[in-house]
Amino acid sequence: MKSRFSARKKDSDVLSSSVEPKKTAVLITNLGSPDEPTTSAVRRYLREFLSDPRVVEIPRLIWLTILYGIILVVRPAKSAKLYQTVWQDDGAPLISITAKQKEKLLRKVKQAYGDDVLVDFAMRYGNPSISNTLQKFQQQGVDNLVVLPLYPQYAGPTTASTFDAVSKELQKWRYVPSLHFINSYQQNPGYIKALANTIVEHVKSHGKPDKLVLSYHGMPELFHQWGDPYYDACIETTSLLKQQLLVPELVEEYGFKDNEIISTFQSRFGKAEWLKPYTDETLEKLPSLGNKHIAILSPAFSSDCLETLEELEHENREIFMDAGGEQYHYIPALNDRDDHIDALFDVLSPVLAATQ
Repeated sequence: MKSRFSARKKDSDVLSSSVEPKKTAVLITNLGSPDEPTTSAVRRYLREFLSDPRVVEIPRLIWLTILYGIILVVRPAKSAKLYQTVWQDDGAPLISITAKQKEKLLRKVKQAYGDDVLVDFAMRYGNPSISNTLQKFQQQGVDNLVVLPLYPQYAGPTTASTFDAVSKELQKWRYVPSLHFINSYQQNPGYIKALANTIVEHVKSHGKPDKLVLSYHGMPELFHQWGDPYYDACIETTSLLKQQLLVPELVEEYGFKDNEIISTFQSRFGKAEWLKPYTDETLEKLPSLGNKHIAILSPAFSSDCLETLEELEHENREIFMDAGGEQYHYIPALNDRDDHIDALFDVLSPVLAATQ
């Protein structure tokens, strides 16, 4: 592979030539999706995803026996059917939405910093891959690399795994650019405000729910005990969001109370104890406690995907309605809303300003 210098000019010209403007690249990343909603494509995706030691932290020999002997035999066909229910004309929702986020973010970055700042996106698992996208940056002679995983709350299986993939690729490079890795943004005011905006807009259209459920992606409880800050970051997001929603003027107009906004954790897998309270069990109990109308959203997801469009929108709706619920509303992820793009730009701006 060419180094930055050899990609731009001959070695003999480096010292004698004038200094070129430094080029910065922004890489936004998300988890990923299969290439197709088919059993074989899902099997490839799950093999890569579930082979990551950051995702499953049990002895490798035991886990790989389970993975190859049971999970990759049974689960791909079931998951493929679920992906088929959310698949769109332009492919997996997560990937198409992230592509739209990238385009909008690119426009804002260009307006502020010009053409010397590049923006692209990649997926931790599947395509477009982190390694391929970084190699594109390398060919363009990037001096500064800014990586923003689109997980507002830091977690080892998501954020740290993304860092692993970035560093694994950079280890192969002769010239390594300056690297700034943004590991979380759960406290960013723009992000919190965008979440609040979606809730207020929803209440204006559908009325105030008995309970507003903030359903975060789950994690084994052991991870939390071992020091992963994800749970605390989720609770911080809920606290900051309550501060936005419980200001007097909104309380007066929409009537929110502190105990009407609750945090839960979804998508648990296996028999181990995960972060509680569980979303599905909470939804099953709410109607019997007089909460027949709920709205639910997941602040942990920057883009809608299988876990929101199928699990929250359909699977958990069934649980709630079967338990006696009357109104169930899923509030979409922030996706490519303008206020979300503004928040991401705000997260990036201090770093980008320092590279200019």
